[in-house]
Amino acid sequence: MKWNLRWAAANRGIWRPSDLMPVFKEVGFNPSVSKVSALWSGTPVTVRLDDLDLICAALQCTVADLLVAEPVAGETPVAQDEGLATAAGESPRPVPRRSTGAGRPRSLPPN
Repeated sequence: MKWNLRWAAANRGIWRPSDLMPVFKEVGFNPSVSKVSALWSGTPVTVRLDDLDLICAALQCTVADLLVAEPVAGETPVAQDEGLATAAGESPRPVPRRSTGAGRPRSLPPN
């Protein structure tokens, strides 16, 4: 996820983290100075949903404006058609292996 607090604040004419404090207090969000600084300077590991709601109310934006999904590094994006084919059952079914690799049949599970 990409954290866009600075962009959302800039759309509202806020250019410094110290300018966020009065805007947050208008909507009843009273974070510490260190919390505002951490939110401003980097991507938070976690954000409480009620805090996220108040941040959006203060900046007059949506959650989609603050958080933008990004592809995970190393993964290839799945085409939407491929996902639908899998969901509809049109993809080939996996076939279980018949032996353990040494030519012996698999043992039965315990009773």
